[in-house]
Amino acid sequence: MRTNDVVVRRAAGPDAAAVAEVWLRSFTAALPRVRRAHTDDEVRAWIREVVVPGREAWVATVDDSVVAMMVLDGEDLDQLYVDPAWHGRGIGGRLVDLAKERSPSGLTLWTFQVNEVARRFYERQGFVAEEWTDGQQNEEREPDVRYVWRPDRRGR
Repeated sequence: MRTNDVVVRRAAGPDAAAVAEVWLRSFTAALPRVRRAHTDDEVRAWIREVVVPGREAWVATVDDSVVAMMVLDGEDLDQLYVDPAWHGRGIGGRLVDLAKERSPSGLTLWTFQVNEVARRFYERQGFVAEEWTDGQQNEEREPDVRYVWRPDRRGR
C-alpha cells in the first residue's frame, strides 16, 4: 500500500485504544530487551486519559485503522510509534515532516541507545545526536540519546 493511502490527522477520543495498541506493539517489537516501566493497562490508561485528550497527539490511519502515532510538545517530539506491520512505507517520515512543519525552528527527541533502527531513521531525517546519557533520568533506566533537528542543518 502506498503512503498516499494514509491519512494523517489529530487523534480524538475514539482513537485512544488503537493508539495504545500501536504503542504497545511497536515498543515490544523495537525494544524487546528494554524493561518497560509500566504495565500494558497503565500505558492504555495514560494514552486514554492523558495523551489523546491533553496533548498534541496525531495518528496516521489507513481505512480508518490507526497504524502510527506521534505526540508533540512544543519542540519536543515526545512519542513516535509506527505499527511494525507498517514499517518501511514512509509513514514515520510523513509524521516527522508534520512535526517539522509544526515546529519550524527545530525539534528535539530522546530515543534509547539500543534502538539502532530508530537512531538511523532519525539521522536520515536530519536529526543529530547531541547528548548521550546512562539512562538514570528515564523511567526504564536505559541509556538514551537526545537528538536535535534544526532547519539550518543539512538543508532540511
